[in-house]
Amino acid sequence: MKKFVTLTLAALPVLTSAGITTAADMTGAAPAPVVIESDRVGGVRIGYLDCQIGGGFGYVLGSAKTADCAFTSVIDGEPLDTYSGSIKKFGVDLGFTTQSRVIWAVFAPTAGYHKGSLGGLYGGATAEATVGAGVGANVLFGGTSGSIHLQPVSVSGQIGLNIAATGTSMTLQPSAI
Repeated sequence: MKKFVTLTLAALPVLTSAGITTAADMTGAAPAPVVIESDRVGGVRIGYLDCQIGGGFGYVLGSAKTADCAFTSVIDGEPLDTYSGSIKKFGVDLGFTTQSRVIWAVFAPTAGYHKGSLGGLYGGATAEATVGAGVGANVLFGGTSGSIHLQPVSVSGQIGLNIAATGTSMTLQPSAI
């Protein structure tokens, strides 16, 4: 009898959820929902920030490289805004890179964008390994006090001979046109 009661109690959630699923499938046909990609805080992806990182050497305890970035809207695919700045790393950074590229998704609470909205200071961590062509990962938070923000995690690609595990800061300023 104990086995029967145990099996019945174990099967109850499965049987109950099957009924709910069937009931949900029996609703009238509705138009397919429009999917809007959002991040974990409910924002809408409005574009991409594509950064070309200058080459340079890592000096055991860190490095500093220039960054030239362009914000591109997902609506028309045209670059809307440009930024210049620097990426500074503090930690183990050995070797050199000739060029790097990092792309972040850009999120906002609505589908709007104002020039210069991505300017500010971002901080976090970086890990890279390069022999010829290599990859890295960046985790950066921050920016302006406004609501537009970068996807915190990005992947980078670079050419050179380098290994790095660092604390990282990136400063972006709107470029003069």
